Amino acid sequence: FNLTSCQNTGRMRKQADTEDLSRWEKWRITSNKSWKKTLSEIKDLTSYLVLWQRDIRSIEGKFGAGVQSYFSFLRFLVLLNFIIFIIMFSFVTLPIIISKYGIFNSTVAYMSPKNIDDICTIYEPSTNEGLVYFYTYLNDLLSGTGFLEVTSLFYGYYSIDAVWISIMKYNFPLAYLLATFAYLALSFCWLLKGSVEGFKNHLVHDADPFQSYCNKVFAGWDFCITDPSAARLKYRSLKYELQTDLQEEKLKRKIAERTTKEKQRIYSLRIFINIIVLAVLLGCFYSIYRVTVFSQENSSGADNDNSLVNLFVQYLPSVVITAANFIAPLIFSFLIRLEDYTPAFEIKLTLLRCVFLRLASIGVLLLSLWSQIAGCGGDKCKPCGYNYKLYPCWETDVGQEMYKLMIFDFIVILAMALFVDFPRKLLVTHCSCKLVQMFGYKEFEISGNVLEIIYGQTICWIGTFFSPLLPAIATIKYFIIFYIKKIVLIHTCKSAARPIRASSSNFFFLVVLLIGLLLAFVPLAVSIAHIPSSKACGVFRNVNTSWEVIPNLILDKFSKGWQQFLFGIASEAFAVPFFVILCIIVFYVVALARAHKRVIEQLREQLVLVRSDPTLH
Repeated sequence: FNLTSCQNTGRMRKQADTEDLSRWEKWRITSNKSWKKTLSEIKDLTSYLVLWQRDIRSIEGKFGAGVQSYFSFLRFLVLLNFIIFIIMFSFVTLPIIISKYGIFNSTVAYMSPKNIDDICTIYEPSTNEGLVYFYTYLNDLLSGTGFLEVTSLFYGYYSIDAVWISIMKYNFPLAYLLATFAYLALSFCWLLKGSVEGFKNHLVHDADPFQSYCNKVFAGWDFCITDPSAARLKYRSLKYELQTDLQEEKLKRKIAERTTKEKQRIYSLRIFINIIVLAVLLGCFYSIYRVTVFSQENSSGADNDNSLVNLFVQYLPSVVITAANFIAPLIFSFLIRLEDYTPAFEIKLTLLRCVFLRLASIGVLLLSLWSQIAGCGGDKCKPCGYNYKLYPCWETDVGQEMYKLMIFDFIVILAMALFVDFPRKLLVTHCSCKLVQMFGYKEFEISGNVLEIIYGQTICWIGTFFSPLLPAIATIKYFIIFYIKKIVLIHTCKSAARPIRASSSNFFFLVVLLIGLLLAFVPLAVSIAHIPSSKACGVFRNVNTSWEVIPNLILDKFSKGWQQFLFGIASEAFAVPFFVILCIIVFYVVALARAHKRVIEQLREQLVLVRSDPTLH
């Protein structure tokens, strides 16, 4: 009764206030209300257009927010790869298509390499002619050779210097290089923004766990929900979050009650386990290096008549990398259980170990390729600066390796779903054997599944420079993987016995993906600035390295004053003082943040004293 009377009194006061206003003020207030209502309705409509929104909410309600964070992360990568594809297609592939068909009165300009030995310009891709068998096409499709090698998928196709569109000259080498920088910068800024936002939420949660409980218990429910199924999903989501909080608090209390003898035993065991992990990593890296060298030395010389053997030799590095990425995480998952960490930290540490394995395996593969491309001894590299006999167009060869890694990774994910997950579900359901029942239904491993897509995304970032349309393949791959993982989750998996917090998971996924991007910078920087570009193919065949396009542009288009300014910025005389000043600024910001944190902690202590002091009530 009191609430109704208050509402009526409020309405009467509003009506009395509006009666004294002019027509213009009344119209403005009415227009603002209508505009806010329209914006709210548009926002509600756009929520239905968000990709997989209903599916992800359903997954959250059935399996918790931790599993939901994986599918949201997968949706983010689909969008990111699609935007990268738009960038590369618009600035690299589309100008070639326009000039090929003479759209907008466009033409192509070619320039022969100057002061280059003729032997360096020989590049004859192995295209199939005449009657071709089906398995030959399949071989080409899986390995990126044959008919696929001469398409716009790989670097060697873009062997032009400029595109004239009417009277405007399109500097194609510069556009290729800037498009590469653009997709890397876009990925970095996007991930950095998400990581900073996630870090803020993570910091707030860790700073005051009691506040997190209060928010969930007293303010966690959405009272706008009217649909019973949506209400059930929200109820389950809150239940999983509270279970996670209680589980972590229980483990923290257990850790705090450990004796000195128990701590010594656990720390000694952890040191021993980390030595085993290091030995496993070194064994994997050495195997990848030896297999890559063997594959490169024997794949080109393999008998073309025996195409199955040739395909296996070409895919041998991908097979060994995938085997290492499959076996080593199983060892890590077994060992992590002996180290007695919290569930959230278990996921983080396992993910870091597996990420290091996967990303370092790509680095070892590229290092093995570079040792064959630019590290040749004797007179093999003298005329061209690289091994032109084995790698006349080495950028395309690297692109093919990245393409094979991505295709094989997708095949393994699909095969695991069809030949491991579903047969296991059928055996557990219909077989009463004790050995089978001991394995039980599978839990959805968030760390392993996240690792798969971070590994594939790092391959995409590295390979896009050598294969401009690789992001399109990655977009389609992740789109299909979403439905594969969703079907596997719903039909073969059970809910996790140890719930995982979604907020910390989202933040950590983005941080690990950011680490993958930073590691992808290294091979790209070496390829662009250090290794001599191929003289037989590609847009950079007229320069020593791909990076030389930038200095040449500055020398040709800028005045001497601008040249001195830009080259001065790029010199060590500017870089060293700039780095020192940047370190001082970072140190100041960190010190300021620590001071603010101490002030906040003191204010919290004072609030606790105020609440507990009875004389102040």
